Amino acid sequence: MDDTTIKIDAPQADLADPLRAFRDRFELPEGVIYLDGNSLGALPKSVRQRVAKTIAEEWGEQLIRSWNTADWVHLPQRVGEKIARLIGAGERTVVAADSTSINLFKVLSAALEINPERRKIVSERDNFPTDLYIAEGVAKQIGKGHRLVLADTPQDIPDMLDEDVAVLMLTHVNYRNGYRHDMAALTRAAHDKGILVIWDLAHTAGAMPVDLTGAQADFAIGCGYKYLNGGPGAPAFLYVNPRHQGGFRQPLSGWFGHRAPFDFDSFYSPSGSIEHYLCGTPPVLAMVAMDEAMSLWDDVDMESVRAKSIGLCDFFIQEVGEFAEGFGLTLVTPRDSGQRGSQVSYSCDNGYAIMQALIARGVIGDFRAPDIIRFGMTPLYLSFAEVAQAASILKEILATRAWDQPEYQVRGAVT
Repeated sequence: MDDTTIKIDAPQADLADPLRAFRDRFELPEGVIYLDGNSLGALPKSVRQRVAKTIAEEWGEQLIRSWNTADWVHLPQRVGEKIARLIGAGERTVVAADSTSINLFKVLSAALEINPERRKIVSERDNFPTDLYIAEGVAKQIGKGHRLVLADTPQDIPDMLDEDVAVLMLTHVNYRNGYRHDMAALTRAAHDKGILVIWDLAHTAGAMPVDLTGAQADFAIGCGYKYLNGGPGAPAFLYVNPRHQGGFRQPLSGWFGHRAPFDFDSFYSPSGSIEHYLCGTPPVLAMVAMDEAMSLWDDVDMESVRAKSIGLCDFFIQEVGEFAEGFGLTLVTPRDSGQRGSQVSYSCDNGYAIMQALIARGVIGDFRAPDIIRFGMTPLYLSFAEVAQAASILKEILATRAWDQPEYQVRGAVT
């Protein structure tokens, strides 16, 4: 279904928005339209107070006692349980820990151990590069002829699932174009061939409902700093289906993954539960910020989040569609909301400079090489009026060639 055929009225949509009250729970700079929450979520107001309290009272006054009195030691499990509700996972199947890349290393290594006679890891060429790099590294480390095989398009994937594939490793929503895979269908197709499936939920968790249990996913990973608003470099998370917990080892056998870490045994004895996928001591301040950010989601209906996400994306596509062709913008995000995440992306010449000009005007999106300008739609704090204004500013920048200034051509370390 092409939802963009339904004309959206911004003021009416904002008045009818069941999520509009959540905007006041975030710190948002005056004069900024923030369309980059799919890279770094905004700061929930309560996080500032929670982290300050942790520093002043728990660390400052209780010192090391806070591992017990404030229960720092179980932060990975507590945060994991809060995330589990948003991704359709059961109790004691999710922990918050480390980074997305490290968690992928853990679960991919475990998956290859479960399927030891198979040699292929299937992914797609347009997957986020760190996932591909980690897969290459794991294959080389094992050194038994494992190799990464890449699909050129999502449509190529089903035909690549042969009897030598050990793992299908996909990002649920593509970071460049916003294409969303059919999780249940692809997981089912892989399982029919004896293939395990790892889903990267970096652009999914907090943006739409997910049902890992219903899809019978084997493993999932994701980050905490995008739609979950956990802060820059926030702890990531990982999910392990109960049928894969225990009986084999993930390679990072740190002390928090031990069955009894405070027995201080000289030899490793892995936990038989989700704690097996923990490694070292959790970063308490970052984990506390993540814990507080996740508390905000207690009051959020994910179906409302998805409905607003679809509306915001459709509206932006409508508004930009009125002038896109005339200025060389090509929509690369699916128009069909069923195949789309919570972003809208266009390919264009001079994309980097155009985005810098937008940022200078207070519209913060981002650029992805070689030619993608990307706009993230974050339903908890973005309004339809802001989307309309962002499209208007984009049109003005293109019409006046305001992007064609020397200061917009020089690329920084982060683009």
